[in-house]
Amino acid sequence: MRPIVDFLLNDWLNVTSLTERARFADHGAETFAQVLDTCERIAREKYAPFNRLVDTQEPHFDGEKVTLPQATHDAWKAYAESGMLSAAQDYDIGGMQLPYVVEAAANGFFGKASVSIGAGMLTTGNANLLMAHGSPLQQQVFALNEFSGRFSGTMCLSEPQAGSSLSDVATRATPDGAGFEQDPLGARFRLVGNKMWISAGEHELTENIIHLVLAKIPGEDGKLVPGVKGISLFIVPKHMVGTDGALTGERNDVVLAGLNHKCGWRGTTNTLLNFGEGKFKPQGQGGAIGYLVGEPGQGLKYMFHMMNEARIGVGIAATMLGMAGYEASLAYARQRPQGRPIAGAGAQAESGPKVTKDAARPQVPIIEHADVKRMLLAQKSYCEGALALELYCARLVDEAHTGTPEAAAEASLLLEVLTPIAKSWPSEWCLEANSLAIQVHGGYGYTRDFPVEQYWRDNRLNMIHEGTHGIQALDLLGRKVVMQGGAGLKLLAGRMSDTITRAGQVDGLAAMANGLAAAVQQLGAATKSAWATGNPEEALANATPYLQAFGHVVLSWIWLELALVAKASQPVTDEHAARNAGLLAAARYFHVYELPKIGAWLNVVAAREPVCREMQDAWF
Repeated sequence: MRPIVDFLLNDWLNVTSLTERARFADHGAETFAQVLDTCERIAREKYAPFNRLVDTQEPHFDGEKVTLPQATHDAWKAYAESGMLSAAQDYDIGGMQLPYVVEAAANGFFGKASVSIGAGMLTTGNANLLMAHGSPLQQQVFALNEFSGRFSGTMCLSEPQAGSSLSDVATRATPDGAGFEQDPLGARFRLVGNKMWISAGEHELTENIIHLVLAKIPGEDGKLVPGVKGISLFIVPKHMVGTDGALTGERNDVVLAGLNHKCGWRGTTNTLLNFGEGKFKPQGQGGAIGYLVGEPGQGLKYMFHMMNEARIGVGIAATMLGMAGYEASLAYARQRPQGRPIAGAGAQAESGPKVTKDAARPQVPIIEHADVKRMLLAQKSYCEGALALELYCARLVDEAHTGTPEAAAEASLLLEVLTPIAKSWPSEWCLEANSLAIQVHGGYGYTRDFPVEQYWRDNRLNMIHEGTHGIQALDLLGRKVVMQGGAGLKLLAGRMSDTITRAGQVDGLAAMANGLAAAVQQLGAATKSAWATGNPEEALANATPYLQAFGHVVLSWIWLELALVAKASQPVTDEHAARNAGLLAAARYFHVYELPKIGAWLNVVAAREPVCREMQDAWF
């Protein structure tokens, strides 16, 4: 994996150019490489050897506490001590001021080694949200202790009865007193409710767990405001803390109701949490104590800061699981002998061409068979393309934070459009890569003697994680491509057009450039047709095939970009030459095997095909 990471960061994204900016001026190619080396080593030593262990020894709850394997404790300790939790933060709070694109690439090693053990995505995201929207004391007490690894963090959105429908959140937050009385840590409330699917919601890995909880504040009539406008965000620590960050010894009224037993990601606790059930009475009263973040009623807006960050993280996790399966199936295909070369080319018989095999010849490794190469090429094109997409989005984050005002505005706009793709595309197509990895192994792939079945199980969650496929599709077609009069879509199309122009002048890439140009035109026409009547119900009925087509167009563009770099590269070693040839083959594969699929997807979008929305319950 390291060669493709280095190619993407250095040859394509030119990350060392970021060191010309004041924030990253202390860094260079050497420090970036050292970060990657360190994370790769920790992942290899503390994560990868225990991936199967944490899959088979699931978290255990004895009614009082959750027990995890010692390997998980050791991995968390090594990760926290690496400084990666605060990698992108300012020096004065213990950070490294690393570019996010380098941080994202480095964290990828942990996802590939054992996504189930996990790294710090939720903890870092929790702390980053507080740095953006919390008070100075909330940042000092909660965020900084998360960055150090002393505390860990969660995001608590979904509820058993609501799932992704956040407008139906029923968790209630009542002012702890006559009004919004100010505790030094923020306006104090008492929360009562339940939260479901909370990853890392209970464990003993850290001194404290900081829950960020969405809840509604009752109106003057005591009723909850319907919809999302009444949702506020609260810090709810597992253990109560003082203004110095020290634990007070008092337990907050947050109780683990049970662990969810998952298909994959078995090493990470996934929980149902009860807030305010009365088992504990902090400060002598029932209800979990929560501190308001920012202004009341702005909770969902604040939480999107963490959710969008997590969506790129989920995309990277999906990519890395696909990459792990690809590398395992590639190694297997190179050493597994089976079958012999096809002979007799051109021989004819009455029934058709005659195909023969010489049984006396030795068997060949299965990688010599064209259909196995097809499956490996598909995995390579999905996983390396997805990694390029994720790192491109991470590079946009750096541009949005440190670029010129114009460049920052464009980067933010592109991120708005690409975030649904960054989350959804790898979670679908790197899952397909895992399925193909099983297929390459044959019957062995379906057994637990080989790792590829676990990679598939772990990856299946990512189509659900942080907003399902359908939700990402509604967000893309219903909001992102039409916002600001389609400005984001036009900007992205302009970037694609520039790539098409450059590739059209390069020998061997013109056909791909022409194919992408036609695809971009077809995507634009389908977008207009979907909204031709202005009826959201008609437009959005086929949002998922639109998402699939959009993603394939984006990945075709990404692959054309990579092909341009590979073509221009002057390899100095045989390994570099093979790498470039492999990139060009994967680009060609994606353009001739994958890009043509968009026609079927976009046809139903453009026609506003009504069969799905008109289907009735009784007809099933």
